[in-house]
Amino acid sequence: MEGFWEHIIVVTAARYSVFVLCTLVFLAIFELVTSYKNWEEIRKGNLAVAMATGGKLFGIATIFRYSIEHNDSLLQSVGWGVFGFVLLLMGYLMFEFLTPLMKVDEEIGNGNKAVGFISMIISAGLAFVIGASIG
Repeated sequence: MEGFWEHIIVVTAARYSVFVLCTLVFLAIFELVTSYKNWEEIRKGNLAVAMATGGKLFGIATIFRYSIEHNDSLLQSVGWGVFGFVLLLMGYLMFEFLTPLMKVDEEIGNGNKAVGFISMIISAGLAFVIGASIG
């Protein structure tokens, strides 16, 4: 049984399962900080929300990719993934704060594709920087 937990298929399935669970939790947290309902807006065809949400998903996945690559244990990977998510969330909130001439959250909710696209690119870019810093 000892070798079972070291088998690559078991390790991959464990990391995959934890990543999916963390992603669901992180997206729920993002849902709490936005004024719109992500999945409701996406269902309606709001491309700006879809791009912003897709950027967040890509960001979370990228952070976990680096976290898994640089850490042997599942617990360390999750720890760095959570830390990276907090930084990603702070980046999203800073984007809102640093653009006082418009309300980013409101613009995305109203379907402004340009703002949704920039939000997506910011999430992706921050994820690469955060991921590269993970030890």
